[in-house]
Amino acid sequence: MWGLVLALPLLCLPLGEGMLRIPLRRGRSLREVLREKGLPEGFLSNLRGDPGRKYQLSSAVAHEPLMNYLDTFYFGEIGIGTPPQSFLVIFDTGSSNLWVPSTYCQSPACEDHARFNLSLSSTFVGNDMTYTLRYGFGDLSVVLGYDTVTIQNIIIRNQEFGLSLDEPSRPFYYLDFDGILGMAYPGIAISGFNTLMQNVLQQNQLNKPIFSFYFSRNPTYSYGGEVILGGVDPQLYSGEVLWAPVVQELYWKISIEEFSVGFSVTNWCSQGCHGIVDTGTFLLTIPGQFMPALLQALGADESDNGFLVDCSSVPDLPTLYFAISGVWLPLPPTVYVLENDGICTVGVEGTYVPSSSGQPLWILGNLFLRQYYSIFDMANNRVGFALAASGL
Repeated sequence: MWGLVLALPLLCLPLGEGMLRIPLRRGRSLREVLREKGLPEGFLSNLRGDPGRKYQLSSAVAHEPLMNYLDTFYFGEIGIGTPPQSFLVIFDTGSSNLWVPSTYCQSPACEDHARFNLSLSSTFVGNDMTYTLRYGFGDLSVVLGYDTVTIQNIIIRNQEFGLSLDEPSRPFYYLDFDGILGMAYPGIAISGFNTLMQNVLQQNQLNKPIFSFYFSRNPTYSYGGEVILGGVDPQLYSGEVLWAPVVQELYWKISIEEFSVGFSVTNWCSQGCHGIVDTGTFLLTIPGQFMPALLQALGADESDNGFLVDCSSVPDLPTLYFAISGVWLPLPPTVYVLENDGICTVGVEGTYVPSSSGQPLWILGNLFLRQYYSIFDMANNRVGFALAASGL
């Protein structure tokens, strides 16, 4: 029953027993690999996912292919300015601001990435207000400006964004993407400015007020998945969509009604838990008070390399189940265990930060979203999940 959405009442299980990011080791960037292969600079801009798949674009739906680096972060390409200057960004449902490196910034982290040059854009308007943006993997300072943002065939005009003034080398130097495009609610954005998603809607750029994500379980440089602005792609999932209402319009935060290790219900969420659906976090983040019991149940040992399990035992490990909107969503060990050079680790991280209303807080990151195609409904404030296609 691996990979099935179990549409069963919660009592059918026998009783009993997001933002954290990880710095990457510095390796060759995608741009460096392409240069070594003698490909022209413009080649990256023309990458549109798997060569075997063709996207049909309308004026109000955009398929943005995502690339993947070291089987962790997923990121795609946007343009800022006139003419557009290209940047690789994480499409992040766990934050709400857009920022990219700029020529204001002279730190090694900025110089090693694409930098926005405002003097080369005929549509840039400065603001001169500065802010510090805080993320789970580090903070940076930005100055604000306005310009045109292009995502495939979608054009957003007069979009406020941050131009970095300083980026600490750890971790930004080691990250292969340039910036972050936040897609959460305005309540966690810089006050007084429209988020990109607000402007997309106000400027009538989308066919429907939704966007959706597919993350490949076997990502490559050229195709790690895709984000679809204004629609969904039925070829990328199967079965019915399970909808979960947003419980607080800041993050895409939903209720988790219970959690089970195999068929043993833990009762950890008997008083209610919250989960942030976060495309900018890779691992599955669980409330820290539950970590010891989970690791013991999985037979995982903590080490410098993470929470280790015997690779030969992975098929025998229990499936993890999340009860969401009255349905059990399984996460099999083939998804939550990561293998690298013959070392197998459980892809979890702990946090002791609770939800703002006191409930234990989970972050359903890319590890979870590889299993489930996710749909973000801005009009109805809900998140949909369907079993993701496995063959791409």
